[in-house]
This record gives sequence, structure tokens and C-alpha cells, in this order.
Amino acid sequence: MISELKTFVTVVELKNFTKAAEVLNLSQPSVSIHIKNLEAQFEVKLINRSVKQKKIIITDQGYKLYARAKEILDLIDTTKHELKTETSSIRGSLKIGSSFTIGEYLLPKFIAYFTNKYPEIDIKVLMNNTAAVCKGIKELSYDIGFIEGPPAFGNLNQHCFYTDEMVLAYSNTLTDISNIDAFANQCWISREDGSGTREYLNMFLSQNHIIPKKLMILGSNYAIKEAIKNDLGITIISRLVVNEPSKKGELNLFTLDDRFTRNFSYLTPKNVTQNEVTKVFLQELDDYYQKSQFTQGQSEIYPQKKP
Repeated sequence: MISELKTFVTVVELKNFTKAAEVLNLSQPSVSIHIKNLEAQFEVKLINRSVKQKKIIITDQGYKLYARAKEILDLIDTTKHELKTETSSIRGSLKIGSSFTIGEYLLPKFIAYFTNKYPEIDIKVLMNNTAAVCKGIKELSYDIGFIEGPPAFGNLNQHCFYTDEMVLAYSNTLTDISNIDAFANQCWISREDGSGTREYLNMFLSQNHIIPKKLMILGSNYAIKEAIKNDLGITIISRLVVNEPSKKGELNLFTLDDRFTRNFSYLTPKNVTQNEVTKVFLQELDDYYQKSQFTQGQSEIYPQKKP
């Protein structure tokens, strides 16, 4: 059954029988037989195939088996490793889904630290907005997900590991910031719907009864930061993104009140046993952000102006 489980896991992850056959070096009929054998063994439908659309749809029972199959295969790999070597080095791989702010401004520094300590763990990070990361965790596409704010789906394990601060960022050419009405005549720059950052911009506009003259949507924090520096508009954004250009005098910041602080969290699927690699990664992450001086950067002194 081990070969059937490997085939099934590959099909679920690739969402394609032909690609799975290529990866596994099997014929496509062999892949189909493996799936049918599992369905017969467990007496459930695992995968529905749409002939017209050439798509496959994993059933709820299929995702449950996928989670257990991953655990079984991870356990087998761990056992093989323990039997073949006496070294205590941890090996394996992690697939991480991350929102953009965390993926661009927090994870790189930690991953550099982690991979130096655990060089035999391979890490792949895919960035998307918060809603998409939550969806990926729910569908077991990621081992760990990193998000800003509350999860878009329930039934997930969530743990906060970092507190972030949102600020209002504007260019050096905007001098009159004393009147809230002046903001209505500005172009507001934001991420797309589904982004954690976008939720805070919407909240700021709503609380201050601002109807933007123009709203520009950009797909990354870097693009928004560069747009502000080049006087294209104003935004609500994480201090992590604009801290350095603010220190260099390339743009200005408003410090907002406590309503504009938010938690960064990591997510894992519920009712799925974590493998050793995931456990080690999360333990190191918690220890790192409890001990690291990096988080003290948030306590630096900035002008406490309020719009």
C-alpha cells in the first residue's frame, strides 16, 4: 500500500494524473490503478474526474486520507533515516505559505538563521495574500502558513508570534497633514482585496469618513513603498516595510493608535500530526522571536502625530 499512498499524495499535490505519472516514473494507467486500489481498500471516493474540463477534484475523504498518508510516509522516511544513520541531524523539507509582509520582511532573516542551524532541511516559501494562504493550509498544500490578522477560514491551529504596527506613509512633498479632509483629495495606494494590509486601510478610511479621490491597487509591498517615495499617493502599511526609507528621509510616517497594531501568526492544519521537521521549525521560530533583539525596533521614537 505504500506505493499507492505515494502515488495518491503526488496526484493530490499536482492535481494532475499525467504530471504525477511523470514525477513518479509510472505510466498513467498505473497511477489510475493505484488510486482505484485505495478507493477499493477504504471503500470511499477519493478523487472525482471531470472529463470535459480535464480537471480532478479531491473529495473531503480524499483530503483526510492525504493528511494521514503524509503522516505515514513521513514516519516511514524518519524510520528509514534512524535505521541507516546514527547522526542526530534532522533532515526533511518544509513547504511554507506566507503573506507578503511576513514573507518579505520577517521570514528571510529567520530562515537564514534556521538553515544555518539545520542545513539538511529544505525550505520552500510561496507568497500570497492572507486569504490564499489560509486556503492553502485548509487544503494541506502547505505545512505551515504565515498570515497577518485573523484567518480567513476556521478549523485551523493559530499561534501569534509577532506584533506589527501599521502606519500612515506619505511622500515628502505632502506637507499639510493637519486636516483629515486633505486625505480625501489624495490618491490612496493599497494591496488587493484579501490582503491583511488592505483591511487596515479600509478600516482607517471608514473610521475617518474618507472617500478617496482615487484608489490605486498594487500587488506588492515593495511596489507600494516605491509609489509613495515617488509621490503617487499615500497608504496604510506595516512599519516593517517603510522603516528604512523613513530613516533615510525618503518618505514620512504618521504613528497611529493601538487599533492599528496587529498580530502575525502561523497556521497549521487541525487534526493533523506535525512531523518532526515542522515541530523543530516552529519551536525555533518561537524561541527566535522571544529572544531576538529584532522586535525591539518597534519601540523606536517617532513623531506621535495623529491625523
